[in-house]
Amino acid sequence: MNVPEELKYTKDHEWVRIDGDILTIGITDFAQSELGDIVYVEVDTLDENLGSEEVFGTVEAVKTVSDLFLPVSGEITEFNEALKDAPEKVNEDPYGDGWMIKLKCNDLSELDNLLAPSEYKSLISG
Repeated sequence: MNVPEELKYTKDHEWVRIDGDILTIGITDFAQSELGDIVYVEVDTLDENLGSEEVFGTVEAVKTVSDLFLPVSGEITEFNEALKDAPEKVNEDPYGDGWMIKLKCNDLSELDNLLAPSEYKSLISG
């Protein structure tokens, strides 16, 4: 499983790239492999201010639909529009072209609750 060292992670299998107070968020390589072929990504919370752990969207795979949870509170400022026509980018490149949203973080101290790469590796290795 690919777990890039420069990212932070959640127990819900999302990754977070931190650039000041702007966070890029997607699902991990582990999550996309567990879900299988992703056919649809829906984020209808653009420009909304949501709290940590609130649902910001869903990802639909051939066999299941899963909620996407915000790792920290903030305003969703951008949705990866490319996923509307090519949701398979999440499977092909979960940490690159398959990113899902950008978020303006309300409280950077919430980032302390995220998992380090080593902690996430321990979580997925059981």
